[in-house]
Amino acid sequence: MAWSTRKLFARLNARRVVTGLVASFFILLGLGGWFVYEKLPRIPGVPKSPVVGVPPGALDHAPQPAYAGDHPRKTGRPAEYFPFPIAIGETGPVETLFAGPSTYPFLCGENKITGAQPLVDNHKGEGVPVFALNEDGQQTDEIIGYSRDCSHSTSVSYVYRSTIDGQFHPLANAQNDIDQVTVNGKTTDFVVRLETGTINRFFYSIAVLRGEGETAEKPNTSNWNKRLIYQFRGGVGVGRRQGNVSRKAIVERRADQLARGYAVVYSTANQTSNHYNIWLAEDTARRLKKQFAALYSEPLYTVGIGGSGGAIQQYLLAQNAPGVLDAALPLYSYPDMVSQTIYVFDCEPLEYFFDVVAAEDPRWRDVSEREAVIGLATKEEFDHRFKVLENAAAFFDGRYRATANGASECVQGWRGLVPLVNNPNFVHFSNSFADHVAEKTHWSHWEDLRDFYGADQNGYANSAWDNQGVQYGLQALKQGHINVDEFLRLNATIGGWKDPTEQGGEKLWFMNGEVFPVELSVWSEHNMNLGSLDNPAPRSIANVAAIEGIFRSGHVFLGDVEIPILDVRHYLEGELDMHHSLASFSSRERIRRARGHADNQLIWMSHKSYDPIDEALDIIDHWMQKIIEHPELGVAGNKPVEATDRCFDKDGNVMAAGPGVWNGEWNHKPAGACMQQYPIYSTPRLMAGAPITGDVFKCALQPVERAVAKNLYGQATANVVERIEDLRRIFPDGVCNYNAPDIGRPKNPLFQKGGDVMIAGHPVSADYRQLGEAFAQEIEPAGEDIQPTPVSVEDPEAAENNL
Repeated sequence: MAWSTRKLFARLNARRVVTGLVASFFILLGLGGWFVYEKLPRIPGVPKSPVVGVPPGALDHAPQPAYAGDHPRKTGRPAEYFPFPIAIGETGPVETLFAGPSTYPFLCGENKITGAQPLVDNHKGEGVPVFALNEDGQQTDEIIGYSRDCSHSTSVSYVYRSTIDGQFHPLANAQNDIDQVTVNGKTTDFVVRLETGTINRFFYSIAVLRGEGETAEKPNTSNWNKRLIYQFRGGVGVGRRQGNVSRKAIVERRADQLARGYAVVYSTANQTSNHYNIWLAEDTARRLKKQFAALYSEPLYTVGIGGSGGAIQQYLLAQNAPGVLDAALPLYSYPDMVSQTIYVFDCEPLEYFFDVVAAEDPRWRDVSEREAVIGLATKEEFDHRFKVLENAAAFFDGRYRATANGASECVQGWRGLVPLVNNPNFVHFSNSFADHVAEKTHWSHWEDLRDFYGADQNGYANSAWDNQGVQYGLQALKQGHINVDEFLRLNATIGGWKDPTEQGGEKLWFMNGEVFPVELSVWSEHNMNLGSLDNPAPRSIANVAAIEGIFRSGHVFLGDVEIPILDVRHYLEGELDMHHSLASFSSRERIRRARGHADNQLIWMSHKSYDPIDEALDIIDHWMQKIIEHPELGVAGNKPVEATDRCFDKDGNVMAAGPGVWNGEWNHKPAGACMQQYPIYSTPRLMAGAPITGDVFKCALQPVERAVAKNLYGQATANVVERIEDLRRIFPDGVCNYNAPDIGRPKNPLFQKGGDVMIAGHPVSADYRQLGEAFAQEIEPAGEDIQPTPVSVEDPEAAENNL
């Protein structure tokens, strides 16, 4: 009996242990799920006002040709017909001036400044429902109409900064705590006039210090320093929504500049989390500037500021529409959006290869080993934002038990964005649309710009992404980091992304809204073409007309810009942030290639603890003053002596400045002082032999025999020759010849060079020079032996951090 009792207690204790372990597992799993849900991007719930209908024909998805017209730099703009200014209580224009007709569905955003609903514009069930208000001003459930175009009446409010908490509050709440600022040589209350309304269906805001004796209807310019900041913002968007506007987006964000007397304007049409149509961005910017000038006066100059997609807009507007901006302060910049897809779309196929296909090789669990192929920064002992997700999934899926220790920028910075940009069946805010609307809508970047990319016979927008002939890991092979067997296996495995008609839904938990699905894919491999050495995967072949259309429409940065540009960023490579510093040098080389020099572009980089924005604005102001005084000297001729490349430490001390501080491997020179402090990394395409400019969408192809003859494989040539039959099977149409022009880039110049450019209202002669030493690959003359061989296959909020 004693033995039985002991046995019983032992069993009970064991059961308690097991129960405790199981309970602990589910508690940890629950905490992990909460962490994932709270910390990761996820599908929002269904709002009270989803889009319930669209105008007839809006989702017909008819085939259409790619854009074949003139570049916007070459074309004129129609005269404005709208009578600016928009008065308080009135609404701005709905249809654009030149950017094309409105598209639907269109999700109304939230005006967090006024709290008002959009105005009723139809009773046909098109757009979002608008609700009646009760006597307390709260929404009821009674629908009084629908808003298809999301217009809001223009309104004005005043806010002040408090000396008590340093925050902004409605002026009516002031209790002898209004802060003071000094502007134009006199002290004044820090009270801001904040105007908001809609232009081109998007929210706009104007913020300026209150002038002496002004009224809401008639602002006074006495506390304005005559300089205008145009605020741009970033994010990855695929259209179909208005975005939200808040006081924080303009007043809090630019409080320091408002305190110095700058006026600030902003539109949600200039936030790329809402769309990437540069025509729409320009159209709205021109109109918002007209609204501002009609209320105040023409500014002395307009300087752009904004990060990520906000930086992209500045580079493209400076190129496409001289005069909209007189100077630019791009933060965390990229040259443009579409050329980022070139290497970003490589990320998940490469990560899938390392994580799953080659999982038996322990070297790939060391993320630093992957860097030789991926090019982007890696970091060991780094818990990326998907790690908890992967750990939980590992209980059900063995693929997640051998993933890398650490992460790359591909994972931490870019994961999840390829489906957003490329998959027409997925968007993270689909719950904001009625099911029948969401299901009929094609969601992708390509679709948002279908007027430029064109659409195929199935009605899906064409894609500009191509990896035919791309030899992943070529530099790693040449440098001995991988052997020829690994090189061949890698390239045989990685195909392209499937055609739109073949893509399925996404399987990321936070994307599909599931709480605890057993099936998970962080790579989206079900939407890839994958292969093996015995059966190489087919690559993606872009629509050449689509590539030409995106060049012609001004969505690719060609480098032809005249205005002063101060490219500023925090150095974030150690955080594997998507805003890698290589992009600034890609822009610089495009400028140098187009103009023969890049004297109008400065690159500043700092530790993330220091914000050099005010210092940068001072440089820009000095530069602009000199141009205004002596426009005949041009932009480079008016460059202030202090306008130099530089880098800063965490305390704001200049570590190095002057010409050559950013020299490095990118321009084939010994590393300069700043480059040594803040080294740049690469991309998968550069590691495959592409140029630093990063703007080759579809490479010219050359037979593998010619690549061998040109010593493309360096010290690995002999081993490649032994396996040349495998190489031919993997690349039956040839491999990339990056010394030849992009197949899709228009052959003739897109616009004429030379003449004057208007900067701050003054004509400034364009400064083109003879191109010196080529940093990017030399371009070979077209010849029979390097023409592409016949092809047998038919035809993604970034945060702007704190800057």
